[in-house]
Amino acid sequence: MKLVVLERFDGPAFGVFPVFPKGTALEVVGKDDECPHWFPCIINGMGFWTPDIYMEDGVLNRDYNPTSLLVEQGQAVTLIDLVFEWLLVKDESGKEGWLPARVVTSVVQKP
Repeated sequence: MKLVVLERFDGPAFGVFPVFPKGTALEVVGKDDECPHWFPCIINGMGFWTPDIYMEDGVLNRDYNPTSLLVEQGQAVTLIDLVFEWLLVKDESGKEGWLPARVVTSVVQKP
């Protein structure tokens, strides 16, 4: 699904981070009542917010890319996954990362 960015986003976890493969160990190090399905975790010595549906018994149950994507208003992105009001997207240059759902809208494509 094609989406367009409504407002610039420059949130947490910017940089180029590895995709951690399924089976990678993680340690949950906290909880936040404002984000009940996302937990601060340590993965390979680095701290990231991780959605609960990506973890099971102390390991990732699927590949996980923790990168937040820096986007500008009007930029087009493609939806890869929707997880608790956050979207994993790919921009036109092929970069993947997370955006809050509130900063995008869907694009109606004509046949």
